[in-house]
Amino acid sequence: MQQYVNWFRQSSPYINAHRGKTFVLMLGGDAVVDANFANIVHDIVLLNSLGVRLVLVYGSRLQIEQRLAERGLQSRLHHDMRITDSETLDCVIDACGYQRCLIEARLSMGLANTPMHGARIRVCSGNFVTARPYGIHEGVDLMHTGEVRRVDKTAIARHLDQGEIILLSNIGYSPTGEMFNLAIEEVATEAAKALGAEKLILFGSTKGVFDSSGELRSELLARTAERMVKQYLSRMESEAPDQEYTELSRQLDAAVTACNHGIPRCHLISYQENGALLSELFTRDGAGTMVVRESYEQVRQASIEDVGGILELIAPLEQAGILVRRSRELLEAEIEQFTIVERDGAIIACAALYPFIDEGMGELACVAVSNLYRGGERGEMLLSAIAEVAREMGLSQLFVLTTRTAHWFVERGFVEAPLEQLPGKRKELYNYQRNSKVFIKPL
Repeated sequence: MQQYVNWFRQSSPYINAHRGKTFVLMLGGDAVVDANFANIVHDIVLLNSLGVRLVLVYGSRLQIEQRLAERGLQSRLHHDMRITDSETLDCVIDACGYQRCLIEARLSMGLANTPMHGARIRVCSGNFVTARPYGIHEGVDLMHTGEVRRVDKTAIARHLDQGEIILLSNIGYSPTGEMFNLAIEEVATEAAKALGAEKLILFGSTKGVFDSSGELRSELLARTAERMVKQYLSRMESEAPDQEYTELSRQLDAAVTACNHGIPRCHLISYQENGALLSELFTRDGAGTMVVRESYEQVRQASIEDVGGILELIAPLEQAGILVRRSRELLEAEIEQFTIVERDGAIIACAALYPFIDEGMGELACVAVSNLYRGGERGEMLLSAIAEVAREMGLSQLFVLTTRTAHWFVERGFVEAPLEQLPGKRKELYNYQRNSKVFIKPL
């Protein structure tokens, strides 16, 4: 029970922040037939009930391939784009229509076995996406394959204002009455751009992007993602493309495009993981990879409003005897000495700088990083920020007194020094009972 209460309390700021915002969700054909899709639908309905404005973009790649195979037709691709002749277009229309009916039926169920069972969820789809033919690429006529020309943001916004969920497919329409097969990544990206969406959420077969050691990257800068896409494309030129690999490259490319056009955050999550959507949106660390234009962890000077968060952060270290205890009154009086790392409104690291101007030295004190965020170079971020402030003050050295973390400071250029090298006023306050060691680093 307590775990549930704590989770609900931690998620409440996100519930408030997401209300009234527009999210574009992209689900491929694989996701719609996955066993977890029923859970995804429940989570989508829950978001709708919390006041999130939802645009759901669905694809049909898998279903198109199945229909081509059933009719004995060959699937033809050119640079990962489908060559859509008339027979293939019939398969696209058939697959897309089936997907739409399936999704609408699932959304009409509400939240089964919950107090929201039977709640009417209104779904709207239509000719919101105007398309044009892609044309001929490198001598290859892509026929009925198209690209997005315009998204009718005014009409979509009107339906969103009424609490409806918008469905957009991989089919676009031309002013002359033609239909074109579109890439759902482009539809999702263009819809997010046109609507000024807060988030673009891309469901894939994997959780997101993993580093070389197999660890999930919870955050990825857009410029890093763009570099990864270029590396993927380079590999595709020399190797047979792997399906999962090309899916990830398409998703990253869509996320980069969206970020570069003003979408604050794009999320890559797994359609196979139950609750991934809720975990990504309502917990601080999420369940996938978030692509952002700039990091959403902020290093800044602390203010009086941060006192409570700092006290909560340093309390475990004070209890363990690693840090000297500080009262709220003392922290309030010294708050201007503190620099913090803030992540989505939560203080996850802090450090203080106490200058001794006459000696040209500054004390680095109260260095703390939340247990949940160690190993992510937050300590280095703080040390760099503190060092910069010290240089601006004209200080030439930083010193630190520590009982338990000597190796961390030594690894970052601090050298053990005798007590006599401390500034006179700091020596007078030295606690011989703690018997802290002194380390000094030149700036």
